[in-house]
Amino acid sequence: MAKLRLLFVKEAQASYISHLDLMRTFQRVFPRGGLELRHSQGFHPHPLISIVLPLPVGQSSDCELLDFEVEQDIDGTGIAEMLNEGLPAGLRVRSCYRVQRPARELALLRARLELDYDGGVPPGTTDALRELFSREEVLVEKRTKHKELTQLNVIPLLRSVEWTQEDALVRADVVVAAQNPGLNPALLASALTAALPQYAPDFARVRRIELYDAEGTVFR
Repeated sequence: MAKLRLLFVKEAQASYISHLDLMRTFQRVFPRGGLELRHSQGFHPHPLISIVLPLPVGQSSDCELLDFEVEQDIDGTGIAEMLNEGLPAGLRVRSCYRVQRPARELALLRARLELDYDGGVPPGTTDALRELFSREEVLVEKRTKHKELTQLNVIPLLRSVEWTQEDALVRADVVVAAQNPGLNPALLASALTAALPQYAPDFARVRRIELYDAEGTVFR
């Protein structure tokens, strides 16, 4: 038996696959690669597979993690290549290896946030963004797990942010808390729209770039 972890990319059309459909996709492709998933015990056995930090629908990522257990005693060698033969476009396994660190040690994530403006970036947008996210409190509405709306202050969960501007685009390199609680970088765009609607973008995109522990070391 072995507990393994996949590092995979989710992008393009695959970014619109829901969490549950993504789980089903991997559950179907594992047997094609000769992997025998372990199952839980009890009246309703289920495969022992979980995504460490589920990605919101519509976002892309270079660093998704999926943990699973197999009946074989293997170290993950060759599994990435095997799985990639059966995965749909937009999903690609970068590596597979034995789990060395518990998921609770994942503390931070780095992402690229892009704000698109169809008519060009309004004058003063970047300065307004820098001022807004230097405040002690920036509130945004967020739904809880129970589907209730609550006010979230994004500032304590925002570790760093750097803004750059192009003709019709403002880009942010952000590091945010990953869990317990975590911050979806897309909420920075929502906070901007709520606080300064004159600078609201027409569209916002998020791509996860890297994962870190509390000390800033890459988490794998």
